[in-house]
Amino acid sequence: MFEDLGFVELTAKQVSVWFGLCLGLAFGVMAEITRFCFRRGVVKSPDRKQALGVWLTAFAFAILSTQAAVALGFVDFADHRLYATNMQVLAIVVGGLLMGTGMVLTRGCPSRVTVLFGTGNLRAGLVALIFGIVVLSTLKGLLAPVRLGLGIATVSPEWQGFVDLPGGALVWAVILASGALVYAARSGARVRDYILAALIGVLVAVGWVGSGYVLFDEFDPIAMESLGATLPWSEMTFWTVASSSIPASFGVGLIGGMIAGGLVASVAGGRFKLQGFNGGPETLRYVIGAVLMGVGGVLAGGCTVGAGLAGMSTLSFAALIAILSIAAGGVIADRLVDRRAAV
Repeated sequence: MFEDLGFVELTAKQVSVWFGLCLGLAFGVMAEITRFCFRRGVVKSPDRKQALGVWLTAFAFAILSTQAAVALGFVDFADHRLYATNMQVLAIVVGGLLMGTGMVLTRGCPSRVTVLFGTGNLRAGLVALIFGIVVLSTLKGLLAPVRLGLGIATVSPEWQGFVDLPGGALVWAVILASGALVYAARSGARVRDYILAALIGVLVAVGWVGSGYVLFDEFDPIAMESLGATLPWSEMTFWTVASSSIPASFGVGLIGGMIAGGLVASVAGGRFKLQGFNGGPETLRYVIGAVLMGVGGVLAGGCTVGAGLAGMSTLSFAALIAILSIAAGGVIADRLVDRRAAV
């Protein structure tokens, strides 16, 4: 469709940078206002129910809007990596547990720390920087043997997603979304946060349709992507040190937009504040957490947004295993680290 939009001097990849920037900006603004974070929904915190209700609202609308786009023929996930024939189940589970543990140690999942970076939180900035370096290292560098080693253990299930179950995609989309919305309605979150969370969910479908349909160019195709932080941070890290040799990508625009969105929303709301570490032990905790999230994000196939929202919107079982493993890692780490430290 891209060739019909009238762009003469810009390629689909160049336009995808601006598309990612707009998508990230919208997400960053709404995520900052709602304090959108999966971690707060799984750890023992005073607002756990409200935080999980907000996240599940986004989850429900991500599924419904994405599957509506599939039904209308705008996107197709049959050949997507989340529907790979050989599911790397061991890597996904281990990665999810590492991601969940890391987000507890850093007190924020990758998307959350990215947005927080824009609000003046220097702790989040360091975490995001280390996260991006470790992701890149796990994909292509020193830590790649870990990914390759765990990737050997695969299974080839007959059913790779809810789309393969009796009833089909739309039926299961409604079932999953309805269950999420029932919990969300009882969580006691603010109406404003419900509305913004629903819009965050719709952004997932906008990402899929924008990259996979609107910007599709058969002569110079780009990857079909949506919201996330793992791969985008690796692209941002690599582009930052080699921008004179490689062009910017969708991921670069997305991360830049998320940081800018956090900045805009926090300044407008009077919440912008420079914050740093309180000492060596806290710094070490955040560094370890960032490393675990970096390795875990690659192994699991994404973070709580990339695998949890965008991944689950495809109705993939691989994404389901990933987000459940992340939740399990977060609960275990919360009990072993934070609650024990409070005793």
